[in-house]
Amino acid sequence: MAITLSASDLPSPPLSARLTTPQVWGIVLLAPYILVFLAFVVYPVGYGLWLARHPESYVALYHDPIFARAAVNTLIFLVIGINFKMLVALFLSGFFVQSRSWIKWLSVLFILPWAVPSIPTILSVRFMLNPEWGVINQLIFKFTGDDGPNWLNDPTVALAMAIGVHIWKSLPFWTLILMTGRLAISHDLFEAADVDGASWWQKFRFITWPSMQMLYITCTLLSMIWTLGDFNSVYLLTGGGPADLTHVLSTLGIRYLRLDQLSLAMASIVCALPFVLPLVYFMMKRLSR
Repeated sequence: MAITLSASDLPSPPLSARLTTPQVWGIVLLAPYILVFLAFVVYPVGYGLWLARHPESYVALYHDPIFARAAVNTLIFLVIGINFKMLVALFLSGFFVQSRSWIKWLSVLFILPWAVPSIPTILSVRFMLNPEWGVINQLIFKFTGDDGPNWLNDPTVALAMAIGVHIWKSLPFWTLILMTGRLAISHDLFEAADVDGASWWQKFRFITWPSMQMLYITCTLLSMIWTLGDFNSVYLLTGGGPADLTHVLSTLGIRYLRLDQLSLAMASIVCALPFVLPLVYFMMKRLSR
């Protein structure tokens, strides 16, 4: 009696026999990138989450008034700093997009704060605000005869200065991005609006803004993600002081590290994830459209 075997009953060939030569080379060329991703992304993130796994760390954060103040400072930093920065960048993009020679030279000076490294620029601002020998208080004393204020000794003023430094450093970048959005708008629309006698506000409202709305919102979401990780603006200018009252979540971890509290440092970073993950989700959702 003959026994017939179906194709499903036959043993499948080994994986090496099923792979074609291009597929093998594809795996070989892709392997270094996978190893780099595992070593420099998956492992550090996983190790940080493992260090922050203890519930006692989050209980200690809850009872630490510095953590609560840092969370509030982070919200203030985001709401005020990002909205003001993006609004100014939107209108400055309309100024720098003009084709005049002196505006082009001015744009070169405008972009310098973003192009120059953060450490020397922010430290120079800190030196300028020094109450004893800073250039700002020296000018105040020269013209008024009075000693200037101690700029970084008041928590509200110090946080406002940190927000100002952040805006000053990142404003040129977002202005350039929004300039590219303006340049992508067809000039025929503006010429037709000029023929109809439209004002600059009407051209902005009915032509520029509808064309740039998606780009503006995407840049705002991306700026919020980057600002949550902005370490330099606060730490280099105020160091979290005075009395640890100007810390944000991105600098709070360094405070715990200096106190040799590694689990609290990692837990404070994990607590920033509820801020970051929704922003990443909405940004990717908009980009997918």
